[in-house]
Amino acid sequence: MRHSLAIVRLGVDVPYEQAWTLQRWLHGRRLAGEADDTFLILEHAPVYTAGRRTAQQERPSDGTPVVDVDRGGRITWHGPGQLVGYPIVAVSDTVEYVRRLEDAMIQVCADFGVSARRIPELGGVWAVGDRVLGLPDRMLGAVGIRVSRGVAMHGFALNCANDPRWFERIVPCGIPGVGVSSLSAETGRRIVVEDVMPVMEKRLAEALGLESYELHEEDLMRRRPGSS
Repeated sequence: MRHSLAIVRLGVDVPYEQAWTLQRWLHGRRLAGEADDTFLILEHAPVYTAGRRTAQQERPSDGTPVVDVDRGGRITWHGPGQLVGYPIVAVSDTVEYVRRLEDAMIQVCADFGVSARRIPELGGVWAVGDRVLGLPDRMLGAVGIRVSRGVAMHGFALNCANDPRWFERIVPCGIPGVGVSSLSAETGRRIVVEDVMPVMEKRLAEALGLESYELHEEDLMRRRPGSS
């Protein structure tokens, strides 16, 4: 029997701290057996976040604020035009779980006509380059997670129609000189987060082997302490 995955769309311009607080609450409920595995999907308001392995030289040199978080990985950007997913799910094998997140993103890219692959030594999902043309691989998606007591939080980000100049202030994911792209840039047509959301929801559930159902944000929030 397949377990359930509740899918919650949080909308656009979501403040990072708001989503992080919600993740921590859901993590506690999942640990206590009071909630199904849950997938939060959203667009953030512009924000730089730094994982535990971020080096000082990878941060913005102009003093742009950065939110330090408890996930793995290094520094990245989230904001308009980028799909962000936070699966709060039970995990038995962390390495395999990361591979499944990458698999879901690779399949979504294929669904929109973009050939993508993983690069194990770098992590994440990359648009495939062309050695003959001298075209390098370009980063399309990144993964940064935390697993505590067998339940994961944080997650992944997939570039859909975001401005790549946001990444120029940092060393994305700690990789110097990395090229950053998006589904829109790769296909030559505008592909927005709203287009990608239902496809990602389907592919993630498949990758995790879970049966998904929609949970409205207002119904989720009614379950939080202090809600009326």
